[in-house]
Amino acid sequence: MNTNLYIARHITTGRTSGTRLSRLMVRIATASVAVGVAVMMVAVAVVTGFKNEISHKAVGFQGHLTLTNYDFNRSFETTPVNIEDAFIPSVLAMEGVTHAQIYATKGGIIKTAGAIQGAVLKGISTDFDWAFFRSALVEGDIFTVSDTAVTNAVVLSKRLAALLEMKVGDAFEMYFIQDPPRVRRFTIAGLYDAQLEEVDKVVILCDLAHIRRLNGWKENQITGVEIFIKDLKRMDAIAEQVNEMAAYHITGDGHRLRVRTVRDYFSNLFDWLSLLDLNVVVILTLMVIVAGFNMISGLLILLFEKTGMIGLLKALGMQNADVQKVFLYRAAFILAKGLLWGNVAGIGICLLQRYSGIVTLNPENYFVSVAPVELHFLHILAITVFTFAGIMLMLALPALFITRISSEKTMRMQ
Repeated sequence: MNTNLYIARHITTGRTSGTRLSRLMVRIATASVAVGVAVMMVAVAVVTGFKNEISHKAVGFQGHLTLTNYDFNRSFETTPVNIEDAFIPSVLAMEGVTHAQIYATKGGIIKTAGAIQGAVLKGISTDFDWAFFRSALVEGDIFTVSDTAVTNAVVLSKRLAALLEMKVGDAFEMYFIQDPPRVRRFTIAGLYDAQLEEVDKVVILCDLAHIRRLNGWKENQITGVEIFIKDLKRMDAIAEQVNEMAAYHITGDGHRLRVRTVRDYFSNLFDWLSLLDLNVVVILTLMVIVAGFNMISGLLILLFEKTGMIGLLKALGMQNADVQKVFLYRAAFILAKGLLWGNVAGIGICLLQRYSGIVTLNPENYFVSVAPVELHFLHILAITVFTFAGIMLMLALPALFITRISSEKTMRMQ
């Protein structure tokens, strides 16, 4: 039988569990741990939700990786790439790659009766994955791209439609500054709301054939290829593999290809998400320190209250290390109870927000209208273990107080 554990349990559940003051401090310590764990859990869940939600939106517009012509042109008037030069089958055969689709871009000006607005046409083909835009669609419907006929239907953002004072079914003319200048007439088939102002107000989806005709490109010429992968964490590794393939490949017109990640296109967003990671680290550290100090206060009061018992145990031959274990076991019981209630509260708050969306946000500032939460079992386990280990290490210091208690003096005081 573990004598230290038995004594600790007796202190916890027996009649000698403590005075009113010590019981109050134990409750405060337990509540402190519970609140700290709940806050940590919610913070991690919200930041994880933000990162996944915003990354998903950015990837929906640009793909995880893009394969384009290697030039220094940062405009939307790009040097074309031949489909045969884009080695799409080789990319699709790579482990971790799920989809690849061709696209082309071209900038222009939309003129309506009451507004003038610059925008970017993003031409798509039959291989385009509509999943993201279907989920963001708020009005109307998507359009179908065919190899045999060109459609004038387009899908643009609700924000851009509001700027143009237009709705689904309306037609507009878009002007392209080139030699000679050209104009195309489009009809709005659907409106999406991705809540990313940076791209929402400019990107218009259209049939890729329009851009080919405007630029005088051949049927096999495109701006580039968007590549989608299974795991965002492997993006840099896969980008390196594709880049190695591109480095040894010279296109038919003597150019080379380059690979860019979604992080390169949306650097501001991903930098902001990186700052959120730092905030979470600060929150986790502060919560553990606060809970640890409350636990230290509770343990010290228990030690002062049980000074006589400590002296008696020493007089009976128990070593300092064993007496310390008794009170560390007692602290572990308090900590375990706080962790349990903290897990219940944290998971409950996350589930409540996930399925009810009580906490709303301004999408112009946070890119989402409802605070996203995403909590994984490994996160729960890591928070629990991190908190338990950190506080128990902090409690090792006040436990040294036991070594200063003299059994002779305490026995005289009884």
